[in-house]
Amino acid sequence: MTEEVDIRALHQFYRGLSDLIGVDAMLKIYHQYKGMQMTIPTHLYDRQLAAAKVVAEFDGHNQQKLARKYGYSQKWVQQVLHRQQV
Repeated sequence: MTEEVDIRALHQFYRGLSDLIGVDAMLKIYHQYKGMQMTIPTHLYDRQLAAAKVVAEFDGHNQQKLARKYGYSQKWVQQVLHRQQV
C-alpha cells in the first residue's frame, strides 16, 4: 500500500500517527476511517469481558495483579468478585 506521501505536508494528526506507527499503517487508518469522528476508549479491555476473566482467573490472592492486567482499579476488581460471591 505504498503511496507517495509528503510527510512535511501531512495534517498534524496524521503526521503524529505516522511517526507513531509508520506511514503504511497510518494510510490504512486514513483510508478506513477518514471523515469519521472517533473516540478512543480509556480501557483496552471491555468491562463485561474483563469482569468474566477476573472471575475466572481469581485465585484468592491476585486482585492487584488482575487489576493491572486488565487496566481497572483494584476496587473495581473487588466489586466484580463481590458481585460474583467469589
